[in-house]
Amino acid sequence: MFKRPKFLKKSLATYHPWLYHIVVFVKRVERHVEWQFDGRNYAETRQEKVLDFRVKKHQSVLIRRYSNNSDMELQYNKVGNLKLVIEALNGTIIRPNETFSFYKLLGKPTEKRGFKRGMELSRGEARAGFGGGICQSSNLIYWLALHSPLETLERHHHSFDPFPDTGRVLPFASGATVMYNYRDLCLYNPTEQTFQLRLWLDEKCLNGELRTDVEMDLKYHVYEKEHYFEKKNEQYFRSNELWREVKSKGREISYLEEEFLVRNYAEVKYVPDEFKK
Repeated sequence: MFKRPKFLKKSLATYHPWLYHIVVFVKRVERHVEWQFDGRNYAETRQEKVLDFRVKKHQSVLIRRYSNNSDMELQYNKVGNLKLVIEALNGTIIRPNETFSFYKLLGKPTEKRGFKRGMELSRGEARAGFGGGICQSSNLIYWLALHSPLETLERHHHSFDPFPDTGRVLPFASGATVMYNYRDLCLYNPTEQTFQLRLWLDEKCLNGELRTDVEMDLKYHVYEKEHYFEKKNEQYFRSNELWREVKSKGREISYLEEEFLVRNYAEVKYVPDEFKK
């Protein structure tokens, strides 16, 4: 894998714009090589028939007004991009010992394929890019997976938090950002069950659910700990930890374990309320 030389304190991409594109190209080639030779069985099958048992369902609002200056056209384009994601991923079957890869299934979001310019968070800024906004689907998929025995092999969270928590219902950084193809979301099925991912749109929301062929005897509750904001050298940062409780299902519900999932830390692009004068 391509790594930054130790004598460079910053990433190569920060020294000159064209270096960013070279780094991205190299990382994308490395990912294609990895897909060919890593020995994993990747999920490729999709089916319309719905598996019998629901593991978890969730929905997220499609259009949000973060401020008066928000580019609403980018958000409407995002909805069109999500429709293409659904066409590629809806009904995906994840069999025992298979790995779900968001981008191996979706492919590259390009204008030729019908993807439009939506908002994406890249290089410290919110900017327009083809396929922008599809992170809303990877966020949802990751949240569903956290409520199941699927193991997270690869997940990235945004390096910065662009907007205040207007209407946020999930813990901070409980999603998964993706960038073709070197920032992927990969989930592994270590069980003897088969899982199915379902995605669809209604008038207001992106909807998703994870289903299985065998009723589960466990349930999961995901929550955050150690949440705080801090200020360093006139910049603001946010941190938290994601945890989950695992309990048995049935007439007598019993607590089994508390599991640490991940620690998140990101720059904040707004002034947190506690630092406002």
